[in-house]
Amino acid sequence: MKISVSGARGIYNEDFTLSQVHNLTKLFSDYLRQIKKKNIRCLSACDTRPSSDFIKRVVTSTLINFDIEVYDLGIAPTPIAFRESKKYDCGIIITASHNPLNWNGLKFILDGRGIFENELIEMLHGYNHNHIDNNEHSNIAKSYQILPNYIYEISQLISTMDQVSENKKKIGLDLCGGAACNYAEELFKKFHQKSYSINGNIGISSHGPDPTSDDLIELRSLVKLNNMDFGFAFDFDGDRVVVIDRNGKKLTPDNTLLLCIASSIINFKAKKFVTSIDTSISVQKFIEDNNGIYEYSKVGESNVLRKAQEIDADACGEGSSAGFILPSFNACRDGFLASIIISLMNDRIIKDCLDLSSNYSQIRSKIPINMEVQNILMEKLENEFKKISSEIVKLDGIKIILDENSWILIRKSNTEYSLRISVESLHGRTESLAKQYLNKINEIHDQIVKRN
Repeated sequence: MKISVSGARGIYNEDFTLSQVHNLTKLFSDYLRQIKKKNIRCLSACDTRPSSDFIKRVVTSTLINFDIEVYDLGIAPTPIAFRESKKYDCGIIITASHNPLNWNGLKFILDGRGIFENELIEMLHGYNHNHIDNNEHSNIAKSYQILPNYIYEISQLISTMDQVSENKKKIGLDLCGGAACNYAEELFKKFHQKSYSINGNIGISSHGPDPTSDDLIELRSLVKLNNMDFGFAFDFDGDRVVVIDRNGKKLTPDNTLLLCIASSIINFKAKKFVTSIDTSISVQKFIEDNNGIYEYSKVGESNVLRKAQEIDADACGEGSSAGFILPSFNACRDGFLASIIISLMNDRIIKDCLDLSSNYSQIRSKIPINMEVQNILMEKLENEFKKISSEIVKLDGIKIILDENSWILIRKSNTEYSLRISVESLHGRTESLAKQYLNKINEIHDQIVKRN
């Protein structure tokens, strides 16, 4: 089981069992009772994985046993659950996001945002081992079914935008059989956009839960053959979105984030930004060209948001996941917000953004690495790459700055047992750099394994 600020995740019934679900929910409940005392109200939601219903029953019964009232959204996208959780004290979402279907997990929400690293540590250590005896609970808590008000609330936000394309768009949607079903179509209908969906039946999809790693051939064909303006593919819990342009081309996550950042500057007067350290240089340049300021954060939605809160940023996001966050509206990656503001953008602004980003290319990959080897490998890589870098940034893993247009980032994954390798450079140079550095990483890894 992998536990981080992104949540607890594992393969259901192997390293993520119902017993572990109970224990993690108990720790969260214990932590809540320590910091919030009485009358705690917890929102719950889940994605459409086969195991989600079983897990939700355990989560609900454990919370109720701690005298915590449960407000159940049922199957609902993560952005909708986060937005709705602002009306309560906390939340738990049963999801493994973009991980394979045999995985599942828990995502913890406090005060409308993801749990921070220090809070997670306190929670896992039993909040200074000061557990509450179950016998102290009155056991009168109940569970309630609720409906979200997200569609109305996002329409109120969009009504404040300054520059909205007057042309009604034709949109293709790939709902992945996930939590976006029944919500995404309603969202685009609200803005009078014509939308056509595939994989719109809950739990049924022609591809896996992660559209970022899929070719999305069906959606690309749908968009191109029907002269649509955009296609949007959502992951299983709806916080990530992949954008298909009118030519049937899949945009990179960094390009999707760039479009969202551009919209926030133009429509919401955003001036101050936080982006994860693995975000494209093109996003940085667009912010600078529009007199904005930015800072980097560690990778991970919670890390991005925490940094944004520290500097009071207007907008933030992750390049690697296209995870756009508008903190004044929602405290998480919001694929619904991203898709609707992109669909309403002026064509000229879209072209300007994509022209800028075309100067760069990124390659993102991962290498499965045993946990026992990761720390040794990272130390040796730092020593090796010091020789050729102009600067090494250790905010999150090792970021090797080669020049103003080239960098390599090596970091431990927050969600899997692997190292993530991100490489960016001017278009035409990235592939050779990625090959060179991946070969070196594999070479040093093999040397460590042989010695051990």
